[in-house]
Amino acid sequence: MTTIRSEDRITLSAIDGASISACRHRPETANGAGLIVVQEIFGVTAHIRAVAADYASRSYQVLAPQLFDRVQADVVLDCDEQGMARGRELVGRLGFDGPMRDLRAAADHLRDNGCRSVGVVGYCWGGAVAYLAATRLGLPAVSYYGRLVPQFLHERPQAPLMFHFGDQDTLIPPDQLERVAVALPQVPLYRYAAGHAFNRLGDAHGEPHSANLALQRSLDFFERHLA
Repeated sequence: MTTIRSEDRITLSAIDGASISACRHRPETANGAGLIVVQEIFGVTAHIRAVAADYASRSYQVLAPQLFDRVQADVVLDCDEQGMARGRELVGRLGFDGPMRDLRAAADHLRDNGCRSVGVVGYCWGGAVAYLAATRLGLPAVSYYGRLVPQFLHERPQAPLMFHFGDQDTLIPPDQLERVAVALPQVPLYRYAAGHAFNRLGDAHGEPHSANLALQRSLDFFERHLA
């Protein structure tokens, strides 16, 4: 691993004129690739920032865009039922077209700052955003427990893609996982003995063995497709 040279906040300007903030993590020694870490429904939380910092420690330049800024600035919600209800309200107002423009702006920023290639990793709601980054933007993407992915199975990936799901996820029934697997048989889909948000270590949802295995698979994916 490498030392993180800096962590700061920047402004991204999308093609439609909207501006949002993003947390930026830069490594001391960069590998020439960039990653966009897409938030859960709770915003750019401490967990998402930790994920971004971890990838940066592995020599990636990383941005974690605050995608809710289009409807409300600097949203960070508690990971509980009240936070989920508020997050779903914001997601309903936000839609997906705006986030796609913001991810394009994030990818452009990374390329303008020395990244030869850019990938996306997203969690929860961000898992669906990551999937759409592969179908609409042609960016290699890793999707963690994206509950809304089945709504977009008519869209075909234009870049390499990988899924991580928990077999005990009460928010994503087994029949929905089967829909994804049948619709996209060429896409690696890994299932873990875990529930929703198993990567969110430090709270009741986290499951270390599954999180570590999924991370290693994700690192292998990005090393292969962003080299």
